[in-house]
Amino acid sequence: MTQLRVLQFITPAGFYGAERWVLALANNINRERVVCDLAVTREGPEQDLALADYYPADASQHVHYLDMKGRFDPAVVKRLCQVIRERNIDVIHTHGYKSDILGLIAARRTGIACVSTPHGFSGKVGLKMGMFIKVGTHLLRYFDQVAPLSDELVGDMKRFGVPESKTRFIRNGVDLKEIDASLKEVPAMGQGEGVRKVGFIGQIIPRKGIGDLLEVFDQLYAADPSMELNLVGDGRQRIELEGKAKALPSSEAIHFLGFRSDRLALLSGFSLFVMTSSLEGIPRCMMEAMAVGVPVVAYDIPGVDQLIEHRRTGLLAPLGDKVALAACCRELLENPRLARELVSNARNLIEERYSAARMAREYEGLFGEIARLPRKTSRASQAG
Repeated sequence: MTQLRVLQFITPAGFYGAERWVLALANNINRERVVCDLAVTREGPEQDLALADYYPADASQHVHYLDMKGRFDPAVVKRLCQVIRERNIDVIHTHGYKSDILGLIAARRTGIACVSTPHGFSGKVGLKMGMFIKVGTHLLRYFDQVAPLSDELVGDMKRFGVPESKTRFIRNGVDLKEIDASLKEVPAMGQGEGVRKVGFIGQIIPRKGIGDLLEVFDQLYAADPSMELNLVGDGRQRIELEGKAKALPSSEAIHFLGFRSDRLALLSGFSLFVMTSSLEGIPRCMMEAMAVGVPVVAYDIPGVDQLIEHRRTGLLAPLGDKVALAACCRELLENPRLARELVSNARNLIEERYSAARMAREYEGLFGEIARLPRKTSRASQAG
């Protein structure tokens, strides 16, 4: 059997949804059929390259570090082309606007197939970043295939002018093997025993709405001062939100934990997972909470509504309605029977529709299809 050689290419912003997605795909791909190398840009000493550290590299599949000067460096394309030729790559698979731009150019220069997986798009951004995102989304129409993760992102592809013939919806998935293996190492923790912990895992950025979560937790804390709020993750809004938290009566019970490699162990100790985002694809952190067995409350937005059916797999509140969100939180914290029912339904949903194993099988098929497409150029003709 001839193995396909795929290069996953990402410019890591931390170890969050997109980075964990890449790792989940690598952990679940059939390596008898597909070898997945990883290429990451190295942009400075403060950059989090945990994805590269955790990636399953060995004698057959490698991790490649591409030094990038500043936030965007076209010179990375030359190094990317070298990796493609040296490793005889058949398909480059990109993740994010920067990797989309650089990866598409490298694919065209080397004559290989290219596929992009959009993971979601930021809301309000600066002028420079907005320009890059606009260029990246425009270029998606020139990929061989674009594989959005959610129905909402499929709609975005239509807005960006990506032809339907080039759009392949492959539903997001979480690595249940990683989750279940991690939980075996964590002592059993019954929900509601000891301190009740409300939590969130993800980037601390404006579209995550953490300010709303702080205010909702402050309401919950007023009724039960033994509660804690644990925020796992980092981002540009952290300092601002830490200042806001200090001004609240519940300040001593609010913990900004930063990035943690033991996120699944921390997650398993949550009594409640709360998401206050205004914009998401299909959020990986929420899928992980559902797989671990933590009841979920969230704002009702596109993407989230693919996972949470109100009163069946979790509880939903209208976007921005902090009173309704707090009421949902109180209901689950005070009704263990309802929480157990929602948790059971949520885990079943993840197993049936959102596993990384199912996702990997669909990508194996996609890689095989686009690798066989006729190319306008060839690697040999571009060797110089």
